Formats: sequence, structure tokens, C-alpha cells
Amino acid sequence: MHDAAILWEWIGFAVRWTHVITAIAWIGSSFYFIALDLGLNRSVPGPADGEEWQVHGGGFYHIQKYLVAPERLPEHLTWFKWESYATWLSGAALLMVVYWVGAELYLIDPSKADLAVWQGVAISAASLAVGWLVYDRLCKSPLGDRPTALMVLLFGVLVAMSWGYHQVFTGRAAMLHLGAFTATIMTANVFLIIIPNQKVVVADLKAGRTPDPKYGKIAKLRSTHNNYLTLPVLFLMLSNHCPLAFATPNAWIIGALVFLMGVTIRHYFNSLHARTGNPTWTWAVTALLFIVIAWLSTAPPPGEAQAAPDGAYESRFAEAEGFDMAAQVVRGRCSMCHAAEPNWPGVRWAPKGVMLETDAQIARHARAIYLQAGVSHAMPPANLTYIAEDERAALVDWYRAASR
Repeated sequence: MHDAAILWEWIGFAVRWTHVITAIAWIGSSFYFIALDLGLNRSVPGPADGEEWQVHGGGFYHIQKYLVAPERLPEHLTWFKWESYATWLSGAALLMVVYWVGAELYLIDPSKADLAVWQGVAISAASLAVGWLVYDRLCKSPLGDRPTALMVLLFGVLVAMSWGYHQVFTGRAAMLHLGAFTATIMTANVFLIIIPNQKVVVADLKAGRTPDPKYGKIAKLRSTHNNYLTLPVLFLMLSNHCPLAFATPNAWIIGALVFLMGVTIRHYFNSLHARTGNPTWTWAVTALLFIVIAWLSTAPPPGEAQAAPDGAYESRFAEAEGFDMAAQVVRGRCSMCHAAEPNWPGVRWAPKGVMLETDAQIARHARAIYLQAGVSHAMPPANLTYIAEDERAALVDWYRAASR
């Protein structure tokens, strides 16, 4: 069992690394083509809708854009789609590895909703699917012809989802799911709308038919949504590294405001690339939103509900052989930081919102203690509390005794 815990940690790391790599590829190509499209020189003569000369890596690139297609369609077309698909698939796998398998620790908060593991997992999966169905229906409604009104309504949906997730899941899981909810919409836009529409256009061109311009219009709407949603998704996916973002009763408001910051930042760069102005006011608005978020994170002081009732998971580790010794080590070497009121200089809140003061808290975080301070020396940082090797061995023996 203890070998399985270590193996599972490395599997999680591999999936996370894959997710980061594919996300960089998707976001990089997306941002590049947005900037390219907005910055094209459209005053040049010829059949192309616009062109641009670029220099990179010692070479010069002459890029032309055709509104529908050139007179002769090339034999080979590069489709930018697998970056999006791989990002979502690896993200879904990471969600399963961390939050579904580790539901008792990372997903379910009994103080909010006393759910069984299968119920938490079902809500997690269903919310992503239902989110896409609601979004897609709104886009296909008459609101699709009123992009601004549609965006305002979609923001309302995101605010509602942020609030809803925080009523059910732990703070970090709620923020992560809000990001996954949004990322699912973005990838579904590519997989179910943008690429299929583009394939219809290509098929018409190859058959000598004039493509219906509605396909381009629909794809453009979904692509615009993806453009403005990218930065908030990045914030939400990284939020679990910052307890001030997720470990506060105001986290659902923070999650909502992040979407507004994404809009202001993208509006600035979109305007700059399109040469339609230099709206520096967007930076002031972004800074103001960030200040509000920082204020919300400390009013009232952050901290997830840690006094969870004794469940089967906690009981198994609290009743295991060696728990008393392990708890003594944790309280002596870890609890000065991992506490409701840390007494280590410079630490104002428990790292990642993890508190290790009570027996229930220590038992609940048994696996993290085992990996961070038992089999590895990650904690305490630089071994500042001088945890000895025999104390680390006591943590390992306790975890393995409970896992037999």
C-alpha cells in the first residue's frame, strides 16, 4: 500500500507535467493566432484578406490570411486542434487522479455537504457536462446574435457556478472545478463547433461549392469566448498553490472577479494587436480588481473548515499503531506553521490552508504527511524545525501501519 502511494504520487506528477506541456502548446498557438489575425495588414492588394511579415529565429516569414480559402486549396493543411484535446484529456485525468481518487481529502468538505465519495465524484463529472450543454444552448439561442448580452449572461452563469461549487466542495476543489468547468466549454467549442464548421467549409471548397458564411460566424463567436476565458482558467488552475485564493469564505467571489480581470487584460492586448488604440485604463481596472481580491482573501481571515467530523478515513489513521508518536512529531515540528494562528515569524496563514493541530486534522492529512515529511524531506522547508530521522521514520511506520 505504501509503495502504491508513492507510485500514485509519481503518476500524478507525470499527468500534471503532461497537462502543463499541452496547455502551453494550446495557449501559445491560440495567443499567437489571435495576435496575428488582429495585426494583419489588410491594405495590401490581392485576393488575401491580409498579410504580415515576421522575423523569428533568424528567418523571415511571410504570412497571408484568406477569408474563406485561396483559389487553390493546398493538399496539406495543419489543423490546430490536438493541443486543445490533449490539454482537456490530461486535465480530466489529473482531476481524476487528485480529486476523485483523493476525494476524502481534497474534494469533499463534510462541514459543507456530507457526501459519499461516489456522490462527490458524480457532482464533479455531471457539472462539467451540464455546463457545456447550458452554454451551448445559450449560444444557439437568439442571444447568439447579441454577443455583448450573451457575454454578460455567461458571466452570470460563471458567478452562479462559483457560488455553487463552494457550497459543496473544499475551497481548492471548488476553484479547480470552476476552472475545469470553463476549460470544458473551451475545448468543446473547438471539438464540437470550430473544427467541424471548418471541415464543412473545406469540404464545400473541395467540391466546388460556395461555403455558407454562417459557419465562419459561429466559429468566430466561440473563438472569441475562448480568447477571453483563457487567462481566468490559468488563474483558477494555479489557485491551489495559493491558500489566500481558495481558503477563505469569500473564495467564490474571488473566482468570479478573476473572469473580469481576464476580460480587461485581453481587451488591452486585443486592442493593441489590432492597432485600434492603447487602452491603458484596463490596467488600472485590473489592478483595482486585484486589490479587491487581495482584500477579500483576508476579510475574514482565510482557512478551510478543518474540524471535520471523525469519518472512516480519519478513524483509520487516528486508531493506527504509532499514531500517538506521529501526532507528537507533527505538533512539535509542523503545527507552528500549520495552525489557525501560526506562530512562525512571517507565516500568517497555514500553508495551503492545511492545519495540523487536532487529531482529526493530522489523521485527515496522513498521506500528505507521509509523502512530505516521511519518505521525502520536503517538509519542513530546509528542515527549519530540525525534524530527526527517527521522527521521520515514526511518520512512515504510522502511515504504513494504517495502510496494511
